[in-house]
Amino acid sequence: MQAEVLAEMSPRCLFPVVTLAAALLAGCAALNTVTSDVSSYGEWPAARAPGSYVFERLPSQQANPQQQAQLEDAARGALEKAGFTPATNPESADVTAQLGSRVTRYYPSGPGDDPFWWNDAYFWRHAGWHGPGWGWGWSMNYSTPQYEREVAVLLRDRRTGQPLYETHARTDRYDAGDPPVLAALFEAALKDFPRPAISPRRVSVQLPQH
Repeated sequence: MQAEVLAEMSPRCLFPVVTLAAALLAGCAALNTVTSDVSSYGEWPAARAPGSYVFERLPSQQANPQQQAQLEDAARGALEKAGFTPATNPESADVTAQLGSRVTRYYPSGPGDDPFWWNDAYFWRHAGWHGPGWGWGWSMNYSTPQYEREVAVLLRDRRTGQPLYETHARTDRYDAGDPPVLAALFEAALKDFPRPAISPRRVSVQLPQH
């Protein structure tokens, strides 16, 4: 019955239907895509393979092992897509991977944000690294809040400690409690590794399946 009705419709009547269907499909695709601003620094040695990695935790991150484990779980897939493999023995790893994450809650119509960073965030911010931990922006405005989420990865030579590659990804589309968004941001941050790329740049990746 539905097919017969459509067959009787004129092309002019069908056009809004097709347009609406296309818009709905585009909307669904957009909901499954994370678009972020990515900035990368450093030049990975041309002749060096990605190799094995081990996560490095700062003292502040060691004090919050569950939170840091969630962050590391979110980054594993991105590191493996970039060519890295987990080290079977931390002492034999080729590189260390240091992770940072920040979530800032803000109100667009509010008077402004005052992000709060715990522990060593002050040092990292002034060192040019959006450091580990969670930041929250608070406002007395009671409108619907928005969230800005950012992740960062710093890869070092494990033996010498030399920084080799630093990359950041930021998005303000999603709320504060969605682990798949973390994984998508890490994937965006490492998507161009190890090729030099324009910074900042827009990178879109699909949300991982639950």
